[in-house]
Amino acid sequence: MGMTMTQKILAAHAGKTGVEAGELIEAKVDLVLGNDVTAPVAIKEFQKTGASAVFDTSKIALVPDHFAPNKDIAAAGQCKAMRDFAQGMEIENYFEVGEMGIEHALLPEKGLVLPGELVVGADSHTCTYGACGAFSTGVGSTDMAAAMALGTAWFKVPAALRVELTGTFPAWVSGKDLVLHLIGKIGVDGALYRSLEFQGPAVRGLSMADRFTIANMAIEAGAKNGIFPVDEKTRAWAASVSMRPYREYGPDQDAGYDEEIFIDLSALEPTVSFPHLPSNTKTISAAAGLSIDQVVIGSCTNGRIEDLRVAASILRGRKVAKGLRCIVIPATRAIYLAAMREGLLEAFVEAGAIVSTPTCGPCLGGHMGILAAGERAVATTNRNFVGRMGHPESEVYLASPAVAAASALAGKIADPRSYAEPKRSRETRRYAYTD
Repeated sequence: MGMTMTQKILAAHAGKTGVEAGELIEAKVDLVLGNDVTAPVAIKEFQKTGASAVFDTSKIALVPDHFAPNKDIAAAGQCKAMRDFAQGMEIENYFEVGEMGIEHALLPEKGLVLPGELVVGADSHTCTYGACGAFSTGVGSTDMAAAMALGTAWFKVPAALRVELTGTFPAWVSGKDLVLHLIGKIGVDGALYRSLEFQGPAVRGLSMADRFTIANMAIEAGAKNGIFPVDEKTRAWAASVSMRPYREYGPDQDAGYDEEIFIDLSALEPTVSFPHLPSNTKTISAAAGLSIDQVVIGSCTNGRIEDLRVAASILRGRKVAKGLRCIVIPATRAIYLAAMREGLLEAFVEAGAIVSTPTCGPCLGGHMGILAAGERAVATTNRNFVGRMGHPESEVYLASPAVAAASALAGKIADPRSYAEPKRSRETRRYAYTD
């Protein structure tokens, strides 16, 4: 039997001609990632090993983004531990305030992840990079420490679930609606320790932003990773961010899949995930009308320039509902600058929203928008567990930037389809400016 995309990447990095689902392998990694929550723990474990240097100073990325800019003394200590370690080990890819961004948007933007590569990160949403045809997955802080020292990690080769995509998105439907629909269909453990491999004729119509959003939430279905085939859009994106060579991997025709799921994009509607699981989904027709207190547009899931353009197209020239707090968080400094130059930030502020520096912020209950007891938020983030954004008696409703923006105007969950849809966002090369 042939191999899937994921299995081919793992086999190549393990120096093997083939691997099978369930097999235990040791594989070389191309990049190791940590943030201000997980890296300090990994650093302590690294120091226990007695290692005097990391395996490659160019293949480690440390990004303080969860509680940065520092929200309190404890957060400042976490970031200082990372900063000191990065300086002491001469790590090249350390990104803090002034050049920072949300890690899973920043690393692809910097060209640190390319097709065919193997990336591990001490953050569950490291699976984001499958959008560009890489194998990427979250690991624990101890595994991160070992990977920083040795440049290798142990893996159990995952079986795969194939998702066949056909059709085209209707108005105001996007990658976020697709992935929420999928998770609602299979459940939060529907792809448990399997690779979610997206294929089919509709893939070529998905923007890279859509793909990053979808791959980002593979973990919310329990998947080990999510991955897309490399095509012309991927190659154009890769050329825009890096000149490094890379290798493409595609599935064999006789690759084995545990299960196949078929989704017609043209049949989808804007979708909302109700508390307290991403799988608790409803179409906008069933969800509309619930009053809310806050809207958050941003995160590693939907803080890209394309997301901000969609939100601004709805908010521009209108006003956020009285008494509602609308927080917009560009995912990186480059996205912030692009949004400023395109007039998007002006549209947000004039509508009554606020714009934050790039940060994970309220997504994980960090800062910049924590909820009180009884409050509800519509957010373009990826998780809505109990207490995820603050008080355990608060509620988070996951949605696309279009639904979030429409809801901010209405003061309740609202259908964006009553607005004129803008033209599909163009694929941008370095956000249309040279930084």
